[in-house]
This record gives sequence, structure tokens and C-alpha cells, in this order.
Amino acid sequence: MTLQIRSKTRLRRAGWGLSHALVWVYVLLVLIPLYFLLISPFKSNPEIFNTPFALPQTFRLSNFVSAWQNASLGPGLLNSLLITVGAEILTIVLALPAAFSLARSTTRLSAVVERLFLLGFLIPGFAALVPTVLFAVRLNLLYTPEILIFYFAATALPLSVIVLTAFLRTIPKELEEAARMDGAGWFVVLLRIYFPLSLPGVVTVVLLNFLAFWNEFIFSIVLLGPDPAVRTVQVALPDLTSTTGTQYGLLLAGVLVAFLPPLLVYAFLQKRMQSAMITGAVKG
Repeated sequence: MTLQIRSKTRLRRAGWGLSHALVWVYVLLVLIPLYFLLISPFKSNPEIFNTPFALPQTFRLSNFVSAWQNASLGPGLLNSLLITVGAEILTIVLALPAAFSLARSTTRLSAVVERLFLLGFLIPGFAALVPTVLFAVRLNLLYTPEILIFYFAATALPLSVIVLTAFLRTIPKELEEAARMDGAGWFVVLLRIYFPLSLPGVVTVVLLNFLAFWNEFIFSIVLLGPDPAVRTVQVALPDLTSTTGTQYGLLLAGVLVAFLPPLLVYAFLQKRMQSAMITGAVKG
């Protein structure tokens, strides 16, 4: 009996040790590229290649200034922000009522509709490229931000509806019944009861969609074109490359500028999500 306890204890310790080792390996795989990204924009090409992980000799800002001017990062950031925010609003406006209907319906039709949303995960993104371009040409929306907003919202709906439906199903039906007895309509019930209680799910959807919308490249360059007036920041970054010799400090300065907005949004929304989850737990 004692030998069995000792063997189990050793296995448990070995498991904990392996788990900690894997965690530290993952942390290093994340932190090393991030550290390289943070220090390289302040270096010249020889410094990057000769001492890639050493601190820069001088923290020069010339790479940031040149990247901002050469790639027109200002308009690119503004276009990315407007398109991303517009697509986020449209996605939530469409996904939340759909999730509310699916969460509270018990008919076979609602089950079929939910499965149809699940089928949206099976459609590869490239399969929609040509139909989307033809659709944009037909509506005279090609090379306009509106077509990218509509496309982003359409592609984000399957995940958004499924995630929000799962959150809304955890809310007790008695709250809705009490509100309806007081004369509240479905819109008031959704806005005043379900939306605040499902805020962690909404924040999760917004965060996932923001990262996907902000980092999208293929559809952005096809639907918006290379015009600096309408292109996103991801489409502007290739202007910092050259076939004769890329200045990697300059390129990484542009990458860092494009990386900061989603990082700030993630930090902000993560705190809001944790606060909403704690508040919901206390109320429950």
C-alpha cells in the first residue's frame, strides 16, 4: 500500500514537472519573438543580423518616422479602425437577436437553423473570394470600405451566433417570464436582461472578431485595392519591403505600429470581460 502511494506521488510530481516545463517552453516561444519585435525597430540592418537579441546601441526613432511616411500608416490605421469597428457593430447587431431567438426556441426549425450556422465553419475563406468580388461589382461597391464591412460581418456571424447562443442559454428563463409579466417586449427583454448578463460572451465575440478583422490581408487587398486612401494598415505594410534590399528595422517598425492597436484592445476588453464575469457571478 505504501509503495503504491509513493509511486502515485512520484507520478503526480513528474506530471506537475512536465506541465511546468511545457508552460515555460510556451512562454519562451511567445516572449522571444515579442522581444525581438520590440527591439529591432530601433536598429539598423547590420545590428539586426549581427546582434539580433542584443539591445540597440542607440534608441533611434528614424525607422518609425520613415515607416509612417513611406507606407502612409496614418490613413491605413484610420481605415482599419473604421472598417473593424463598423464590422463589429454590424456583427453584434445581427448576431445577438439571432442568438436570442435560437436560445429561447425549442422547435425543430431552430435546431436546423443552428446547424446551418455550424456549417458556416466548413466553408473555406478562399471559396468566397470570387463570389464576393462579383457581388461587390454588381452592387458597385468594389474598392469601397462598405464591402469589406459587409464581408467581415457575414464571415463572423457563424462563430458569433454559436458563442452567444451558448451564453444566452445559461440565463434562467424565469427572468424573461418575470419581465414579460411586467409588460416588457422582446426587445426590452433582450436589451435590459439578456445583453447585460451575456456581456462576457459579447466581449469574447468582439475580441475574437477584432483580431480577425484587423489582421485580414487577402480580402482587404482584393476588395479595397492598393489605393492609400482606402487601404488598411495590413495592405500598407508591404510598401516597406524592397526587392533590392529590405530595411528590416524599417519594416519591423511598421509591424510594431500595426501590432499595438489589437494589443491595446485585447488588454482593455480582457479586463472588461473579467469584470463582467465577476459581476454576473455576484448577482447570480
